[in-house]
Amino acid sequence: MKVVLKKIPKNPTVIEGFPGFGLVGTISTEFLIEHLKAKLIGEFEYDELPATVAIHKTNLVRPMAVFYSQKHNLVILHTILNTKGYEWKITDAIIDMLKKMKAKELISIEGVGSVSGEADSHLYSYNNAKLVKLGAKPVQESIIVGVSSAMMLRYPKTSCIFAGTHSQLPDSKAAASVIGLLDKYLKLKVDSAPLLKQAEQFETKIKDLLQKSTQTTDDADKKNMSYLG
Repeated sequence: MKVVLKKIPKNPTVIEGFPGFGLVGTISTEFLIEHLKAKLIGEFEYDELPATVAIHKTNLVRPMAVFYSQKHNLVILHTILNTKGYEWKITDAIIDMLKKMKAKELISIEGVGSVSGEADSHLYSYNNAKLVKLGAKPVQESIIVGVSSAMMLRYPKTSCIFAGTHSQLPDSKAAASVIGLLDKYLKLKVDSAPLLKQAEQFETKIKDLLQKSTQTTDDADKKNMSYLG
């Protein structure tokens, strides 16, 4: 597992959003890539995860890729793959990339569910006082899993934005709230009026891609089982 880069930005802010609760990280990073017209500068190379790609509107969707907005010196990690079981290897690959870039900080985006199961419109922050000043609540009690938790343990400059969400996937409203906070924090000048509508469009796109990816994996498993009799 490694990240292969065509370009190495210097001292960027890096944002990662992996599929998780509410798909908040995936929808948010997808929106940022589109809105900022970020360019593809690298990809994850791996043997551990399933060989899966998606095609959307005739374009190949990279399953795990690195994008860059030169205007904002912002690197965006985006994936549509289920990475369960490979969090530590992915984390080590990301940390190696961050060291090469001498990254200023890593911001991890995650969705978190409420105890009641109802939607929670709040945003929460970990390890970033400025995000708290901009309106996020500091995390008091929580259990985090996935790539974000591994990054929190192994990379001290990791800060997090957690969006309260419901158990049904995906949640474009929560993702829109995250984008609003990032807009203030990074001064991205996001046009907030069409934000939710666009987030909902990305929600539909990502949901469709993930459903196709899951179906492809299931079909492959059935095919392998048929070989075994």
